[in-house]
Amino acid sequence: MRSDNGLVRNPSSFRAAGRIGYRRCRDQCQNPSGVSLALFISVLILSSANAAGVAGIDGTAKRGPEAILHDEEIGSNLEPHPDPNDEHYDDMIYVGRHACGTHHSTEENLVLQRGGDGGDGESTNTKRRLSADVDNGIKYIFGTSFDETHRDIEEEDLHHERYGADIMRDIADRAHGARTREEVLKERRHGKVDSDRGPKPFGYVDIHPLDGGVVPPKVVRVDPFFMDEAPVTNKEFAKFVRATYYETEAEQFGWSFVLKSFLPKAEMLETADVDPEAEDWVAVDGAYWRAPEGPGTSYKYRENHPVVHVSHRDAAEYCTWKGKRLPGEREWEAAARAGHYGPANRTLYAWGEDGSTEAAKNRANLWGEGKFPFENHAEDSWRGTSPVKTYPPNEFGFCDLTGNVWEWMRGGKHKTRIVRGASYVDSLDGSFNHAATLGARSTLHGTTSTGNVGFRCVKSPQRRTEYHWVYHDEETHGQLAVEDKYGKKDMIPQQGWEDQFEVDGDDDDEFEPGDDSDGYTEQKKKRKVVKPRTRRSNEL
Repeated sequence: MRSDNGLVRNPSSFRAAGRIGYRRCRDQCQNPSGVSLALFISVLILSSANAAGVAGIDGTAKRGPEAILHDEEIGSNLEPHPDPNDEHYDDMIYVGRHACGTHHSTEENLVLQRGGDGGDGESTNTKRRLSADVDNGIKYIFGTSFDETHRDIEEEDLHHERYGADIMRDIADRAHGARTREEVLKERRHGKVDSDRGPKPFGYVDIHPLDGGVVPPKVVRVDPFFMDEAPVTNKEFAKFVRATYYETEAEQFGWSFVLKSFLPKAEMLETADVDPEAEDWVAVDGAYWRAPEGPGTSYKYRENHPVVHVSHRDAAEYCTWKGKRLPGEREWEAAARAGHYGPANRTLYAWGEDGSTEAAKNRANLWGEGKFPFENHAEDSWRGTSPVKTYPPNEFGFCDLTGNVWEWMRGGKHKTRIVRGASYVDSLDGSFNHAATLGARSTLHGTTSTGNVGFRCVKSPQRRTEYHWVYHDEETHGQLAVEDKYGKKDMIPQQGWEDQFEVDGDDDDEFEPGDDSDGYTEQKKKRKVVKPRTRRSNEL
């Protein structure tokens, strides 16, 4: 960085190495004849610092970028990442990579937190969760389960990492004809648009006609997260309403959608409005989460059932109140597939490939073999919603990820919010409504509230606190000091700037060109503040 008078100032990255050089040549900098000498000395010292480097943990000298990364002053604004093994939240399960490369159940995670082993003699260290210092996310094949193109993806494609030693190297992608990632992106950005199909809006995806899943399947990666074992229940949502006096959008609008076969009175069909895109759903005045089928009905005997008649905003408000958030659909599918991530073990349903009612009735709440919407034989013992955790969990410990209720996802547009998981009105093969596969996906308007849509919450693991410097601007923040007629400066208290002198312990560390007689003034006052964390997951 070069100042107006031609002098080279020491970059902050080499502050530690350049302090000595600056102090040695500062006096010569005052004299124009010493400019060339000062320039030579500064460059020489910086070059020596780069060549000498710093010593690593193993005692070897670090040079170039490695020396900068290991500089104590440069890294002073970064704290170490918290240990994910110390985190535990009630009724939530951790999804992320472990030291042994596999996921562990809730019981195993509790054992790890207590410091014991897994009970099978395996070392605890091999079962511990990986920290954020390494790549601890999950890579898997995301998308519909009906599209067989996922079999073209090789197992090695799930292990193509873009970090560590390969961070500057582009690795060929087998799923795109051995072309590199850069080549694929260039073709997408600069290739010709299909005139028949036309350009697509932001967020558009092709979907399969049976389950609505994304086609073609592709390899994706998600950061680790915690997710609720089961959907939020009426009892839990009631606590939120009593604590905050929250009014759902169904209450504000005065109506919500109810399945026509669940109407309290048959004559309501003659006058009620229906959803133009789903004629089996009727707009019932007075229906909301406390009265799921309208006036005269109650949730009292369904306190452990998933809460329904909640819009996307209602779900997001509850998650915020709990200090959580809605899941991204890639996070949701990673939890639903429960380790069946590769082409070798990827399955159609949560329980395998068997699509018979006999196989599904003890594992998920679906419509069954009856004619929709009036014939439900209740093979699974329920005609509407069922209590959460009625059916056995998947291998990770999550319940009701298939059937019971659709679940709101994070993201999407207001008119096309994403829901995942299918519900009690869906079929196994997609002969009516959606096929209840692991890739089942649909979109709804954000204000939609209906009797078969609920939600669950997720939470991101704790990350280290990062800081950055905020410079004081007298025009914005006001003066920090006033000078009297004798030249004495009196400090003016400014809230939040009590530590404005905590730049460094040495006044000679950094200067900037100014109007003083010697050509230099002190650097602007600055303070160290916490950098807000805006990235909660890698999906958005």
